[in-house]
Amino acid sequence: MKQTNQKIYLASKSPRRRELLRQVGIDFELLMLRNDGPRGPDVTEFVHEGEAAVDYVTRVTIEKATYASQMVHGRRMLPHPVLAADTTVVLDDVILGKPSDIKEAKAMLRALSGRTHQVMTCVAVQYKGTMQHITQVSEVTFDTLSDAAINSYCATTEPYDKAGAYGIQGQAALFIKHINGSQSGIMGLPLFETAQLLRQAGIHI
Repeated sequence: MKQTNQKIYLASKSPRRRELLRQVGIDFELLMLRNDGPRGPDVTEFVHEGEAAVDYVTRVTIEKATYASQMVHGRRMLPHPVLAADTTVVLDDVILGKPSDIKEAKAMLRALSGRTHQVMTCVAVQYKGTMQHITQVSEVTFDTLSDAAINSYCATTEPYDKAGAYGIQGQAALFIKHINGSQSGIMGLPLFETAQLLRQAGIHI
């Protein structure tokens, strides 16, 4: 049940983020940023040379929130807070993005097997000319994965739209031995930190 008739704009295509916002009763309207098209993506997600993971995820998130806010203004939409987020997986200071194919997905999962990695999710809220953002970092430890488990998982559709080639809310939950941090953050939207930012923007939660 929605707790308030206040609304935000969600600048994300992620179904997990939509589910998490609904879980805590936040009313939202989607702003769909383009990943491709004649003019290219609205926000590129390339890593700059020498860019640290926390700087990367923060930069991309702020760029998404800024672009979405410009869309709201340009289309003369009602002025609501704009929320954007980005998640990246980091192993040994190396950023693992979304795999481009099954070969890359398998390689990522082999690298994560039996290891502890970090999941960083930055959340940004832009409202009335003010940008606030928080980056939440969790540690995830994988069990040792057999080739059969990796092959079976990569035969599904799950790995290919997710950083690090896995989603905690799906079959890959079976791979996870231990979590230190925020499960919702690993899914793509840390709810505690998100609520903090939205309260600052005047949303009652």
